[in-house]
Amino acid sequence: MPNENRISRRGLFAKLGILFNGLVAMVLAVPIVRFLLSSVMRGRAGGYLSWVPLGHVSEFPEGETRLATKTVDTACGVRRIAGDQFQVFAVNCAHLGCPVRWFPQSGLFMCPCHGGAYYRDGARASGPPERGLFEYPHKIENGLVTIQAGELFTPGPSAALTGKNPTCA
Repeated sequence: MPNENRISRRGLFAKLGILFNGLVAMVLAVPIVRFLLSSVMRGRAGGYLSWVPLGHVSEFPEGETRLATKTVDTACGVRRIAGDQFQVFAVNCAHLGCPVRWFPQSGLFMCPCHGGAYYRDGARASGPPERGLFEYPHKIENGLVTIQAGELFTPGPSAALTGKNPTCA
């Protein structure tokens, strides 16, 4: 056998290492690509911008705050101020994102993680959060309260300074 066609032990292991690294890269790339293309592959491109119905206006009595969980993947607090005026809150604490609970007896949203409390209008009552609860953009169409629930709420540094509840969108 000629020496030109022979492969050395070092060359063999180098080629096997490149092959193994390529296989590992492929195994890691498949779930990443599937995650990045999931909304397009499922036909939900732009789905995070869609409006999600929470329920009929009559399901939310005036002056009360209720937790809406029936038609939404994520729960949210709905407060009907009067008539067609609503506030819709994300149920995540503005401090570290823990889920807050609504206590109708005291009229407060309470965070179990660090003791944050919010009034029924979403404003900060006490605890470590620097601002009130985040509000979802909402509208009323055909008697249904709908929210745009897909975007993550990420207020800028000025959100705590304005004193207003930043929107989620």
